[in-house]
Amino acid sequence: MRKVIGIGETVLDIIFKQGKPVSALPGGSTFNAIISLARSGVNTTFISETGNDRVGDQVISFMKKNGVSSDNVSVFPDSRTPLALAFLDENNNADYIFYKDHPHDQLEFSFPEVNRDDIVLFGSFFAVNPVVRPQVAGFLEYAKEHGAILYYDVNYRPSHRTDIMKITPNLLDNLEFADIVRGSHEDFDVLYKMPDPDKVYTSEISFYCKKFICTLGAQPIQLRAEGGFKKSYPVSDTDTVSTVGAGDNFNAGLIYGMIRNHITRDDIDHGLTEEQWDSIVTAGQQFSTECCKDIYNYISPEFGANMEALLK
Repeated sequence: MRKVIGIGETVLDIIFKQGKPVSALPGGSTFNAIISLARSGVNTTFISETGNDRVGDQVISFMKKNGVSSDNVSVFPDSRTPLALAFLDENNNADYIFYKDHPHDQLEFSFPEVNRDDIVLFGSFFAVNPVVRPQVAGFLEYAKEHGAILYYDVNYRPSHRTDIMKITPNLLDNLEFADIVRGSHEDFDVLYKMPDPDKVYTSEISFYCKKFICTLGAQPIQLRAEGGFKKSYPVSDTDTVSTVGAGDNFNAGLIYGMIRNHITRDDIDHGLTEEQWDSIVTAGQQFSTECCKDIYNYISPEFGANMEALLK
C-alpha cells in the first residue's frame, strides 16, 4: 500500500473557551493530518522530535494507538515538549500562543523508506526553521528523487512575522520542492502582505509550483493550476465547535482523496483533470468539516472507519 509520510513538530494543544481550558491534546499541524489519515486506514509514518517528559510519552503513545509509525520520532534527554495555547473566540475561531522550551532544536532520524507515488506532507515554521533545515531539506530531496508526491502547507503564523527575511530562502526552496502548495489568505497576508489568491499565485507561487490551493475561511476555496486552470469551491455552512484543526484536516482529506482516486506521480506530472480536482477538494472539505464539529484536532474514529471502508 502507498504511504503518507509527515514531517513536522509535535506539541500539546491546550484549548481555551471563555478563558477556561476545555481540552488538552497532542497536536501539531502535520501531526493532526497524519492522525486523521491513519484513522482513515492510510499507511502513515511521522518524522519529528518530542520532549523527554510525560507529554512526549503521551504524544508517542497516542501515535501508536492510532496506528502511526513512531520509528522516526526522536526524543532528546534535555528537552520538553512544546505547548500551543489556542483561544477560541465567540465564533470558535482560534488565536494561538506558542511556548517552546527546547534548549536547542535538533532533528536526528534515518530516512524511512520512500517509494514512487508515496506522499510527503510538510509545512509550518518547522519546514523553514534554519536550525533543522539541513535535515528537512535532505529528506525532501531524497523523497523527490524517489518519486514521492510532495504536498506543502505553508501555514505561516503571525508569531514568526519577524523571521520572514531569515526564512525566505528556505520558503522558496520548499515551493520548488512542492508538487502542490496549500495556504490560507492569513498565511499570505503575513508573508507577502497580499491576501488575494490570484496575486499571490501570479507573483509568488506559479514560477515554482503550478498547483496552488488557497483557503479563505468561510469564503470559497480557490484553486489554480497549470494551463490557466482556475476554479472556486463554495464552503458549506456548518455548526463549528473549533477551527483548530480545520486546515490540517483539509490537507488530510485532500491527500486521502489522492489515494482513494489513485492519483499517481505521473498524474501529477501530466496535470490533473477537473474531475480529479473536484473529487480531492471535496474530500478535503469533508475532513475539514468533520473536524470542526468537535473540540478535537482530528476526524473522529467513526468518520475515519467510514473513510477506511471506501478505500477497500
